[in-house]
Amino acid sequence: MVGSVFKRSLSFPNKTPNRPSKPPISHHIRSISLPCRSHPLISQVKDEINELKAWSCKPENRTSAWLCDGLIRLKDVHDSLHDILQLPQTHELLSHKREWVEKILEDFLRFVDVYGIFQTSFLALKEEQLAARVALRRKDDSKIAVYLKSRKKMAQEIAKLVSSIRSIGRYSIPPSALVSIAEAELVGVISDVIDVTVSVSLALFNGISISFASRKSSWMALNLSKKANKVKTEESIQEFQQMGEANMWGLRKKGDEEVRMVLKRMQDLERCIADVESGSEKTFRSLINTRVSLLNTLTK
Repeated sequence: MVGSVFKRSLSFPNKTPNRPSKPPISHHIRSISLPCRSHPLISQVKDEINELKAWSCKPENRTSAWLCDGLIRLKDVHDSLHDILQLPQTHELLSHKREWVEKILEDFLRFVDVYGIFQTSFLALKEEQLAARVALRRKDDSKIAVYLKSRKKMAQEIAKLVSSIRSIGRYSIPPSALVSIAEAELVGVISDVIDVTVSVSLALFNGISISFASRKSSWMALNLSKKANKVKTEESIQEFQQMGEANMWGLRKKGDEEVRMVLKRMQDLERCIADVESGSEKTFRSLINTRVSLLNTLTK
C-alpha cells in the first residue's frame, strides 16, 4: 500500500501590499559650506595676534629687548598668515574678493618699502657708530658733532615713515558682502594682521626717531613739564635715549672715568642697534613673503 504524503505549503505574495508613499524629501544645498570650527592655522594666528596686542599694552617697559620681542612676534604672525594663504580654500575664498585683495597688496607694498628704507638707514647708523666710538676715545668733539648731526638727520628720515604707516589699513569690506563664516573669518584675520603690523611699526619708527631727535638725555626729559614732551619721552626706547646729545658734548672737559662710562653706553647701544636691525630684517622678509603669497591667490 502506497501511502500518500500530503505536504502543506505556505505561499507568500510576491508583491507587498500598496502603502501610501512618503512625500519626497527636498534637499537644500548651499554653494558655500559654513564650518563649525576654525582651521587650526586660523586659531593659531588669532592667538599670536592677541599676544601681540598684549605686548603693545606695556609702554612702561620700552627697551630695545621689548622692541625686538615685538618684531619677532610680528614675524611669527606673518609666517602663520603665509601658511594660511597657501591653503586651497583660502585661494577659493579670496578669488571672490579680488578688488579687496588688490588694495591689501598695496598696503603690503607700503610696508615693504618702509621697512626697506628703515633697513638702509639703520645700516648707515651702524657704520657711523663705529666712527663715533673712535671719536669718543680720542675726545674728538668735532667728529662727535658730525655723528650727532647725521644721527639727527636719520631720525628725521625715520619720522617721515610714520605718516606712511598711518595711511595703511583703511580698506574694509562691509559685513553684508561676506557670504560665509569662513570668508568673514579670513578677511578679519588679514585685517587684524595689518592692524598689529601698523602698531608694531609705529612703536619701532616712533621709538627710534624720538629717541635720537631729542636734545635732552632721558633723565632730563622726564622733568619736562609740557605734555607733548612727556608723551615723546614715553614713546622713546630707553637705551637709545640714554645716549642723548647731552652725554656726548664737551668730551675734552670730561674725565677718563666719565668717558669710559660713555663708551660703555655706546657699546651697549651698538648691541641694541644690531638686535633691532636683525629683528626688523626678519620682519621685512616675512612681509615680502606675505605679499608674494597674497599675490599668488590672484594668479593661481
